[in-house]
Amino acid sequence: MNKKLLGLAVAASVLGLAAPVLAEDVKIGILGDLTGPIESLAPPIVAGAQLAFDQVNAQGGLLGGKIVSIVGDSACDPTAAGPAADKLVNTDQVTAFVGAFCTGATIGAANAAGIPGNVVQISPSASAPALTTLDDKDLVYRTTPSDAFQGVKLADLLTQKGVKDVALTYVNNDYGKGLADVFVKQFEANGGTVSANVSHEDGKADYRAELGQLAGSGSQNLVLIGYASGSAHTILQQAVEAGDFAVFFGVDGVIGDDLLAGIDPAKVEGLSATRAGAYTGESAEIYKKIATDAGQDPAATYAPQAYDAGFLLALAIEKNGSASREGLSKALREVASAPGEIIRPGEWAKAVELIKAGTDIDYDGAGGPLDFDAAGDVNGTIVEVVVEGGKFVEKGPVK
Repeated sequence: MNKKLLGLAVAASVLGLAAPVLAEDVKIGILGDLTGPIESLAPPIVAGAQLAFDQVNAQGGLLGGKIVSIVGDSACDPTAAGPAADKLVNTDQVTAFVGAFCTGATIGAANAAGIPGNVVQISPSASAPALTTLDDKDLVYRTTPSDAFQGVKLADLLTQKGVKDVALTYVNNDYGKGLADVFVKQFEANGGTVSANVSHEDGKADYRAELGQLAGSGSQNLVLIGYASGSAHTILQQAVEAGDFAVFFGVDGVIGDDLLAGIDPAKVEGLSATRAGAYTGESAEIYKKIATDAGQDPAATYAPQAYDAGFLLALAIEKNGSASREGLSKALREVASAPGEIIRPGEWAKAVELIKAGTDIDYDGAGGPLDFDAAGDVNGTIVEVVVEGGKFVEKGPVK
């Protein structure tokens, strides 16, 4: 009897080994600033990342299973981002996540949960230079250029337009101060004068005191660094009411429909701002078609960069061979950089075949080549966006 039972046990064991292992779904988070000062910008960014996941699932899935996306709200606030990231990392047990969108929230999420949990995160829009120096254990990346680049391009744009002096106000956080510092340095190096440089706190109902300081400088050109759903809208509205400035300039954070709500379009016609843009080339054209076919605006602020972040995480997990967090940052660098066969947006099935064959791949994204440097930063393209007829219209790269 004992021999018979032993034989059955061995047979069962062999059958168990021979049975196929059922693929498991892979959880990837999207930590977005769904509420707070950039809430009007967030939906297209979330949609961009989700579009990448949907394409992966439609082309056979990830590691034989499906991507299950879990969305959290970091509210563009480090104190909110920490608990939201903790839920994704420790409760939902995501392998990695896209986000956050604001720099402060990205750093807050990383310090509170991402880095301690050994979780790779890619922000599509956190642009402050402070992210470059974060001690992140090679876990925090971004698919948008640093403001060390945008600030230079904003200054160069104004110089090209013949602007000689500006009054500058910036939101008092890592994003605002970092961008302002770079802009001031470059604008002055170009021969321009910053007549007033005034910080402001987000979320106030009245900025007339700050506007008084700015207008007192005598400059007719106001440069506004803030958020479309927050300080930027209120400051612009009160500046228009006061009539102290003739020309307005801004940055990526101000580009959103909320900025112009309740403001006479004629008063802000020609407002010019900078943001990261999709570069020209085959990958950019492919993404435009993919987004358009999905009913999305391919030119939405940071949507291409969010798509790239989502697609890259999926490629890295496939390359890593499991849903484990261990080794994912190494795999991410391998799929994002040369050498390797070029993979473009939407080419998931092709990428999987190459990875299974042991062939190196190099993802060339909607927002440009994504060769991460040692800090997890990328180069990119900065474009000018101008208000025309009450809407933001992209004009092309800033030279």
